[in-house]
Amino acid sequence: MAFLRSVGGDPGPAIRGRRIYLRQPQLGDFPQWASLREASRAFLVPWEPTWPADDLTRGAFRRRIRRYAQDVRDDTAYPFYAFRLDDDALLGGLTLSNVRRGVTQSCSLGYWAGAQHAGRGYMSEAVVAVLPYVFEHLRLHRIEAACLPTNAASIRLLEKVGFVREGYARRYLRINGSWQDHFLFAMLHDDPRPVIR
Repeated sequence: MAFLRSVGGDPGPAIRGRRIYLRQPQLGDFPQWASLREASRAFLVPWEPTWPADDLTRGAFRRRIRRYAQDVRDDTAYPFYAFRLDDDALLGGLTLSNVRRGVTQSCSLGYWAGAQHAGRGYMSEAVVAVLPYVFEHLRLHRIEAACLPTNAASIRLLEKVGFVREGYARRYLRINGSWQDHFLFAMLHDDPRPVIR
């Protein structure tokens, strides 16, 4: 499996699934990213932190790409955009954040899908595709994810790809302007992973 190399310039080789591929975000992704995010605003807002007023501007996107590049250099986060293999359509994004080394060797997983692509299994495939990167390339022991108890689609995704629900965190993350409870999920490097067809 090929893994990603750079942020901001050459996208490097992609991580491929059956119908999707993942690669690092590039400045040239702005038009497709901004269009997908704007068209999906009502769908995404209930599940995400409050969007800054300038979130969909080119300047904010440039800052985002610079931050991504710094995070990769610092080994603290690894961002990906998910594209459909057939037509290179942007489907959504996936981020491995809060990378912790030392005795922990873990990271957190976050993801989003554009409204018109949700419910078609693309993000399940993207999560499965990134797991070898997490466990073999980054050599992490554990990947964690959290989701709102009301986000049935996200709960189904995590359980479908082999994450185990480990707990319940009160007012865990500030989502859409208020502190929200979350279910906590995790997968270890040696946990079984189902094959997504």
